[in-house]
Amino acid sequence: MKKINNRQKRHLIIRKKIKGTKDMPRLSVFRSNKNIYVQVIDDIAAKTLLGMSSKIIEKAENKTDRAYKLGVEFGKSILKKGIKKVVFDRGGNKYHGRVKAFADGAREAGVKF
Repeated sequence: MKKINNRQKRHLIIRKKIKGTKDMPRLSVFRSNKNIYVQVIDDIAAKTLLGMSSKIIEKAENKTDRAYKLGVEFGKSILKKGIKKVVFDRGGNKYHGRVKAFADGAREAGVKF
């Protein structure tokens, strides 16, 4: 229970500092035990521009590899929508493991944070 509370506290601290706009939306990451879910959000208009989860990735050795492949696919989808720069919201998770793998995959696809 304490880990959940710590993550929620970190997420509140992060969300105070960052906002997504139409030109530079917020890329939000949620990590569950099995999957990773990502969204691109325009906070000013309160709209989700694009969302995806790691459930669409068919073949991967492990969860980190699956997150990396999701980052590449999601990055390509973002670029098709005309979004080149985003603000990265790690959702209170520490920046390592699956969250970092996703970010690396998105950067490789051409998205700038």
